[in-house]
Amino acid sequence: MIWLWIFLFALLTVGGIFWLGKLPAASRPLAGAAVMLGLAGYALQGSPSLPGHPVAKAAEPDGFGEAITDRQQGMADRFGPAAQWIGMSDGFMRTGKTELASKTLEKGLEKYPDNVDLWVGLGNALVAHGGGVMSPAAALAFDEAAKRDPTHPAPPFFAGLAMAQSGDLKGAEGVWSQLLARSPADAPWRPDLEMRLAQLRQAMGPQLPAEAPAGP
Repeated sequence: MIWLWIFLFALLTVGGIFWLGKLPAASRPLAGAAVMLGLAGYALQGSPSLPGHPVAKAAEPDGFGEAITDRQQGMADRFGPAAQWIGMSDGFMRTGKTELASKTLEKGLEKYPDNVDLWVGLGNALVAHGGGVMSPAAALAFDEAAKRDPTHPAPPFFAGLAMAQSGDLKGAEGVWSQLLARSPADAPWRPDLEMRLAQLRQAMGPQLPAEAPAGP
């Protein structure tokens, strides 16, 4: 039955090319041959009778908690001077162009050198460009963000995330614990932070004491 529909659509295509498209008579045989060649190729390689099935979604990379869909976790000003630069950078990040994402934010910082959101965004872009590893340049970007506004939640949140991804679980736990202690109960980022911190502590497991107890 499926082949009947295929031939029907092929005939409609040829008819549209010949009459609706007003194709010159000299070119009609070539157009007809192209349609038939396409049908022949589909007959050899196509499998229209096979049942369809949904494509499996690619697994999210391992991390501490759910994947970040809002890269700034509700911590950035969406309508401030940094919004357009962060938006462009996120677009590059989604397509894997992490170097362009970093350079875009560097351009934004040339115009707004004291903007915390841009410094945090640059830190995130540099971490992504380094394959998820906290590089010295990324650490410097987070430090610069924290210097601009020590009360802003984004620098310690994303610095801790980069530490955790780089394997520094103890450092990430310390940074996130301090952030959680000063976060208001109704802060939009608090539930996500609590979830990631709990998963981080579970991954750390029991910790050895800093000093061995003295013997009798």
